[in-house]
Amino acid sequence: MEDTNKAEFQIEVSATDATDEELDRITRQLLSELRDTNVESAELAKGGLAPQGSKGDPVTIGAIAIVVLPTVLPKIIDLVQAWALRGHGRTVKFKGRGIEFEGSPEELKKLLEKLEKGKKKKK
Repeated sequence: MEDTNKAEFQIEVSATDATDEELDRITRQLLSELRDTNVESAELAKGGLAPQGSKGDPVTIGAIAIVVLPTVLPKIIDLVQAWALRGHGRTVKFKGRGIEFEGSPEELKKLLEKLEKGKKKKK
C-alpha cells in the first residue's frame, strides 16, 4: 500500500479538573491502547522548545500523533470512544485530513456514524 493512503491525525485529550500529571497519565494510557491496534504509528505529539536544562524531546501534554490507514479509522474512533467513557469528564479532539472534532463520547459516536456512511457511499 502506498504512503499516500495513510492518514495523519492528532488526538488531544482533556479531562475535567485533571492536573498535568493526571492528563499525562491518561494520555499515555490511551497511547498504549492505540499501539495495540493496527495503527501505522502512535507517538506523543512533539511540543515546542524544551525547558532549559531538560533532556529529551518536549511533548505536548495530552496530545498523541497517529498515522492510520483510512479503513482502520472507525476502529480507532471506537477505541477512543470506549476509552473516554471509562473516565469522568474525558473529551477528545481529533484533527487531520479534513476532519476536526472536539467533544464528548456521544458526539464522537455521531462522527463515527458519519464516517461509516461516507465509506459505504464510496463503494
